[in-house]
Formats: sequence, C-alpha cells, structure tokens
Amino acid sequence: MYIQRGGSNLKNYWLLGASLAAVMTLSACGDSEENSAENEGGEGAPGESTSIELGYVQYAESIAMASVWEILLTEQGYDVNMTTMEKQFLFSGVENHEIDIAFSAWMPFTDANLLEGKEDSIVIHDPWFEGTSLGLVVPEYMEGVNTITDLNDQVEELSGEITGIDAGAALTERTYEVIDHYELDFELIESSESTMIAALDAAYEDEEPIVVTHWSPHWSFAEYDMNYLEDPDGVYGEEDSIYFMANADFDEEHSEVTELMNNAYLEEEELSELLALTKEPGSEAEGAQEWIDNNRDIVDEWLE
Repeated sequence: MYIQRGGSNLKNYWLLGASLAAVMTLSACGDSEENSAENEGGEGAPGESTSIELGYVQYAESIAMASVWEILLTEQGYDVNMTTMEKQFLFSGVENHEIDIAFSAWMPFTDANLLEGKEDSIVIHDPWFEGTSLGLVVPEYMEGVNTITDLNDQVEELSGEITGIDAGAALTERTYEVIDHYELDFELIESSESTMIAALDAAYEDEEPIVVTHWSPHWSFAEYDMNYLEDPDGVYGEEDSIYFMANADFDEEHSEVTELMNNAYLEEEELSELLALTKEPGSEAEGAQEWIDNNRDIVDEWLE
C-alpha cells in the first residue's frame, strides 16, 4: 500500500506564436522537475520502494510471524530487510531507528522493563496473540514434580541444573528471581532456544529428568508431553499478550504499514500450525509461505 503524492498532469496545447510556445515549454519543464522532486521525497512515490528494517528475536513465535510479514510486505511492494538480535538489543534498535518494526513484545508484564524510558520512541501496536505462559517446565514422566518448590527434592537427579535460554531474555532474568525467591539449590545454565530444545529432546528420548525455562506459544508443546511447574507465589507473573512494535517516527511517516499489520490476529490453532511449519532451521520462509497459502482467506482479511 502506498500514499502517492505529486505527479505532473500537463496537457499539450497548440499555441500560436513561437515565443509563447517557448514560454509554455519552459513552464512545463519547470513544473515537471518540481513534481519529480516532490515524488522523490514523497511516501510511496511511483517506481519507488519503501525500505523496511524488520527486526525479530530468535524465539519460535517471533521468527514465524516475522517470516510471514516479510512475505506479505514484499507482496505489497516494500523492500524488507530482516535482522535478528537478542530482545534487549531489539528494543534499543527500535528506539535508535536501526529497526523500523519488530517482533515481538510481551506485554504488559514480561517485557515491561525493556520499554521503560523508551515510551516516546517506541509504539506498541495491537496484540496479534493473547494468552501466553512462561515458567519452569518438566516432562510428564517426572512424577511427583508438580511445583517449583518440589525441585529441591530433585537436586541430585537434575544435577542441580536448570537449562535456560539466552542471557538477555526476560525469562532468564525472571528465573534468577525464582531461584532466589524459592531458595532453589540450582544453577541456571544460560544457552539459547535451540540449545535448550536440543537438551530437552535428548533427555525426553531417554526419559531422563530435565527442567527447562520455557514459554507458550511454542511448537514443542505439540511434540512433547510437558507440564509447567506451579508457581505458588506468582514470581513469573501473569499472562501476557504478544505485540509488534514500531519506531515512533516510522510509525508516523508510514502509518499505512502499521495500520495494515494491526489487522493481524492469530488464534491458538492458527499459530500452532504456523509454528509447526517454521520450526526447522532454514525452513522459516518456506514454512511461512505454506502457511500463507493454506490460510489465504485469513491473510486477505488482514490486507483489506
């Protein structure tokens, strides 16, 4: 979608008198140059492509939704550049104009501290998914481990380790708070989503005990039978919704983009299908395209 400004609409007239014709010719050239300059500086000028820096974090739901919008915005004629980084740097990138649009912000609880002091520079847009969860997760075969406090009875079995994700994640920070709050005799092993999933997969295959930091929505809950450990004191917080965010200047100058993206909303079943199609590294673009093809009626409603 583009906003078109300017454009010369001059008509040719047969004029009597050579001098008058020359005057009109000069005038037409001047108007054409002026309007051409206006088009070069205007939004969505004919023949131009607005460039969008689209940032995302390396978490399943953000990768999936960013991949979908890379395709859809390209279809709409935009030049989309994708960049991935840890979430704390993603917020800074949006604030500092390095990123125009980003996936994703979990609000109002998990990522609230990352937004502090940046409210004038970052616009949090409409949620595209509601009803998240995060916390400590164990496989169902670990009987008798139902609450976070039960972990202290499993220190030896679990080698005193909680398998986590990256250091910059709000989930990681919150888990350190959980360890202190419940006085757990455990060490949080920081890694990445892919490393955490690999450890979970290996343990699950052999029915070995493991506890990981995890979140929903995530495709792994369809692959493995797992349970969140009860958090009696609510240290991990309440449910969030997932939003995309935009740099405030980009949001003002290209409101047609963010208004389009505000139309997007996924139900749990729709997001589960998308996550399943994009879960394998290197399959994100192909999986996102397949999901779009399978759900063209939903996507077309977003783009109306």
